[in-house]
Amino acid sequence: MRKHLLLLIFLFTYCSLQAQVLLKTQSETTPPTKTLTKDALSLNFIAMGDWGRNGADHQKQVAQQMGITAADVKAQFIISTGDNFYPSGVISEHDPLFKYSFEDIYTAFSLQWDWYPVLGNHDYKSNPDAQVAYSKISRRWKMPARYHAKKFPINGDLNNQVLIAFIDTNPLIPEFYKNSEYGPNVKGQDTTQQKRWLAKILSDEDPSIRWKIVVGHHPMYTGGSRTDGYDTKAIRRSLKPILDRYGVDVYLTGHEHSLQYIKPEGKTHHFISGAASEKTPVKLIDNAQMVASVYGFMLFSVSKDLIRVQTINDEGEIIYNTIIKK
Repeated sequence: MRKHLLLLIFLFTYCSLQAQVLLKTQSETTPPTKTLTKDALSLNFIAMGDWGRNGADHQKQVAQQMGITAADVKAQFIISTGDNFYPSGVISEHDPLFKYSFEDIYTAFSLQWDWYPVLGNHDYKSNPDAQVAYSKISRRWKMPARYHAKKFPINGDLNNQVLIAFIDTNPLIPEFYKNSEYGPNVKGQDTTQQKRWLAKILSDEDPSIRWKIVVGHHPMYTGGSRTDGYDTKAIRRSLKPILDRYGVDVYLTGHEHSLQYIKPEGKTHHFISGAASEKTPVKLIDNAQMVASVYGFMLFSVSKDLIRVQTINDEGEIIYNTIIKK
């Protein structure tokens, strides 16, 4: 039965020598364009992830396009969905990888605004708190703690804001506690405390909050290699009840080195942006609206009544454009 249902799904495949974009519905297929859709009076930010490779494997090309896009829409900040430094994180706030993989790569003036990174599993291999400490050195690196939250006014309007919770998903995966590389840095974390904190943040009844976004590293659903992975299942068990209870609009992650939009039942829209310097194969799973094995990032434009998400590859082409309405 399932196979027959899948046959009814229109499958559009855009292929180049090493690129693949799979869409669920024909109505959303558009010819590749480099012209961004701009929404007046919106809060614009870039979402990217899985990037720190000293400029290797298309990191520089993606960084260049990020700079062009950020300048075009006057992006207010950048979100990193984790795995900020390969292969094994950083050892201190003075680690040279901060220079070689971050400062020397994202040099465009339009990228000199605030960056809000979260921690990925590769960041846990050395010293996660070094990235927290780097916030006191770098003007643009904003990681005051392993998890934190902030309200962002939409176009400066304090009566209409976006609440974004930046979380640390690593301690939420039980298998990590037995891992020789991740284990030492997750064992000291109190997962109950973080989830209570998240529930308190998301239960905020401030009438100015128009949208609630949660940013973590590990996805809850994916059309990549980890569809049935232990980490994906663990995050779904741990976080889905909280996101459902408090009506979270967007769960934004990385981990998979691809670009994906998945909309399961419920309110939350799931976006994966983890292709800022490497890409891996994808497949069109149930509830996936778009999965792309391309280098690139996403541009979020948040207005009072809608969120527009444009998926952009390393050549500056908008390969997917979708809207979430309030």
